[in-house]
Amino acid sequence: MIVDAHTHLGYDYVFEEDFTLEKLLANMEKNSIDISIVQPGTAIDLKTVARQHNSIADLSKIMPGRIFGMANPNPHLPPKQYSKELQRCVNELGFVGVKLHPLAHAVNPLNSAGFRVFETALDLGITVMVHTGIGVPWALPSALIPIAIKFSDLKIVLAHSGSAIYSSEAALAAELCPNIYLETSWLPSTTIRSFCKTLGANRLMFGSDHGENAASELAKYRTMDLADEELEWCLGKTAAKAFNITVS
Repeated sequence: MIVDAHTHLGYDYVFEEDFTLEKLLANMEKNSIDISIVQPGTAIDLKTVARQHNSIADLSKIMPGRIFGMANPNPHLPPKQYSKELQRCVNELGFVGVKLHPLAHAVNPLNSAGFRVFETALDLGITVMVHTGIGVPWALPSALIPIAIKFSDLKIVLAHSGSAIYSSEAALAAELCPNIYLETSWLPSTTIRSFCKTLGANRLMFGSDHGENAASELAKYRTMDLADEELEWCLGKTAAKAFNITVS
């Protein structure tokens, strides 16, 4: 089983990247990806992100059990608007997580807007994925340590594991906080293998970020001499566990 824990559908207004349905489906097919956890591109306003949320929900109905949604409303929206949209995504659309992007949304995870993401997610029983790496200081993995300690019952996934330059911080955060998981897109294979051996395969998950990146990210795992059980966790079981997805 292969679960892509980090992929997109929709236009990203910050990075000016268009994540199309055709590319998403083609890359799932080409790389034998069984399940994709899909989030919108970055949108600033509520109307645009709600429309992208709806598109993901529509796709999940067409492909039940294969597409799961991750919400991505702007944390700088008025608090009631943010909470209402996230509640709608979870309670009406069946989404399994929410994204916080410190760089794209200019959000310090430790300020009031950042805390709102974690508090609302905890209330709704969903997992938070946080972009880490590019965008320091707010995107430093170490910024999530006090949050993970405070919200100890909340599962937190560090997207990109700090990227290569801050990967040691991501490893420390995961070592100190058992509720932190590491998504490994864009990391060197040697770093991923080290994480697997020191933290355990049940703390790591495959993600593509960009669909075109799926083949190279999968190749890293398949060429680093991991045991079959370790591969099963990294490529699918960890993400399914972290996002509370039941698979057959």
